[in-house]
Amino acid sequence: MDSRLFLSLSLCFLLSSLAHLTHSAVQFPGLQESVLKLMIDVSSAHFDPTRVTQISWHPRAFIYEGFLTDAECDHLINLAKDNLEKSTVADDESGKSVESEVRTSSGMFLGKAQDEVVAGIESRIAAWTFLPEENGEAIQILHYEYGQKYEPHFDYFFDEVNRELGGHRVATVLVYLSHVKRGGETVFPDAEVKDDQPKDDNWSDCAKNGYAVKPKKRDALLFFSLLPNATTDPLNLHGSCPVMEGEKWSATKWIHVRSFETPWKQAIRECTDENENCA
Repeated sequence: MDSRLFLSLSLCFLLSSLAHLTHSAVQFPGLQESVLKLMIDVSSAHFDPTRVTQISWHPRAFIYEGFLTDAECDHLINLAKDNLEKSTVADDESGKSVESEVRTSSGMFLGKAQDEVVAGIESRIAAWTFLPEENGEAIQILHYEYGQKYEPHFDYFFDEVNRELGGHRVATVLVYLSHVKRGGETVFPDAEVKDDQPKDDNWSDCAKNGYAVKPKKRDALLFFSLLPNATTDPLNLHGSCPVMEGEKWSATKWIHVRSFETPWKQAIRECTDENENCA
């Protein structure tokens, strides 16, 4: 994809989503200012749009070849490998994190300012997605051993609790920190282009059930959970296929429609009725 086209489409999507948010009943102060500042600062971030390829429009998904260096990938793994815990999922009703056989990997979160390398990666993700750093959760490092997987799921929420923390997840950036000998593909079972992708025996059976992306160290996958009108995209269903040989390391960045660092109720402008006749 031409780099100018990618930048134009990214801006169109972002501005379209902002329009829907800013015309809603509740305003989120600082959101537009954060985006405008990001657009001004984007040129200073280490970001090369010529490495970006659009792989799907339904859902919207893009690959960035060589998003990280080998050294950055290894650094993230070294930060995480001694602090891994069993991965959890969000309960659809309570919103609480619970263990589930749906997701069998292990992982941990890195502080946004943990060191200069992590901070630089955070800035690069914001530059690529055109979404403010404050809208993102901390980067989660994930490790998959033989047979481990994450069954198809959505990144947006079904419970009210998590939606209060920054709203829906609008986009996900998944960076592959290692090669995988076999398996471990990211699969989109309902992608419209799934039947247009030829697959031979080098693909796992899981990957053959949709459009799939092979893990390639340094590459990053960006996909959007919301449509330009800010509604959820049902074609965004995705999963991590079981690792059949070797191991898989990845870094996941979930990005919300508003600040994840400022609770929703604090972001709403307070309105006080001073008239004595008001209850």
